[in-house]
Amino acid sequence: MSAVAVVVSLGLAGGVVLAVLGAPRMRRPRLAARLDPYLRGLEPAATRLLDGAQRPLTPVPALERLLGPLLRDGARLVERWLGGSAAVARRLREAEAPGDVARFRAEQVLWGLAGFVAAVLATFGLPLLTGRSVSAMAVVGAAVLGVGGGVLGRDGWLGRQIARRQARILRELPTLADLLCLAVTAGEGPRAALERTVARSHGALSRELALVLGDLRAGEPFTTAMERLAVRVPVPAVVRFVDGLVVAVERGTPLGVVLRAQAADVREQHKRDLIEAGGRREVLMLVPVVFLELPVVILFALCSRCPSSPADRREPPPCPGPTGPSSGGSSASGRSEATCPAGSSSRP
Repeated sequence: MSAVAVVVSLGLAGGVVLAVLGAPRMRRPRLAARLDPYLRGLEPAATRLLDGAQRPLTPVPALERLLGPLLRDGARLVERWLGGSAAVARRLREAEAPGDVARFRAEQVLWGLAGFVAAVLATFGLPLLTGRSVSAMAVVGAAVLGVGGGVLGRDGWLGRQIARRQARILRELPTLADLLCLAVTAGEGPRAALERTVARSHGALSRELALVLGDLRAGEPFTTAMERLAVRVPVPAVVRFVDGLVVAVERGTPLGVVLRAQAADVREQHKRDLIEAGGRREVLMLVPVVFLELPVVILFALCSRCPSSPADRREPPPCPGPTGPSSGGSSASGRSEATCPAGSSSRP
């Protein structure tokens, strides 16, 4: 099957699918669309001050407006297949990513479209370069794999964002614990120590402590606000830090001692993690040594034993025979054998 026939077939199938989905019976108005004319006046008017509140999904805003209905339908379809809106919202909060679940689903649709385009181009490009015919089954399979890989790739990227943010929080925790310890040791209360620490620091954990401070200003107890911090940041070190503070406040234990011990424990845990990471990297470091350096060394060792030119393979010339008289043959032959190089003979 030629490439033109495959393209025409895909275009025809896509047009039929869009026509069926766009039919009035298949595209019934939802409750939000039916109530929109009656509730439109209750929404705040859009202003230019709020234009930069949420950055666009694509570098071209006009293209995003054109693809808006497709992105919304794709987001609903991905949500129906994958589900887990509560888990996605929690992961977005842990990654401190902008937007909500709907925006994340739209980003998954965009990644799926990018994977689809890349897979189709690769499926058409490789056969054309090798001079082979394009297979329709290969195109369909590559398209499905590209879409699935793009959707799952966006989810994997979110997991990497969460891991990086948790690593930053672990690096910031000992320093912030020391700042809290200094403030508490100087005679300030827990709330005042938090205010001073948040004002003097910047980072992911500092922003989380700012949320704790906001809860305290809203009237929440100190223990409740700290427990919410442990829920928002499910890092074992942060959970132990919050538990230590809550127990110290409830039982009247000196906060300075608890904070100092928490900072020391986090630093020791960080050192152990570095040692374990070094042990894992040691095995990975053997890969270039075994597969890159060792073959080169063996190649040099084998080539050094081979003759460099055909001239080195020639036999050494025979030594000349005795030229003296027959009476002195014995002495002449002895002198000639003495002058022959090693491994040669004077006799023919």
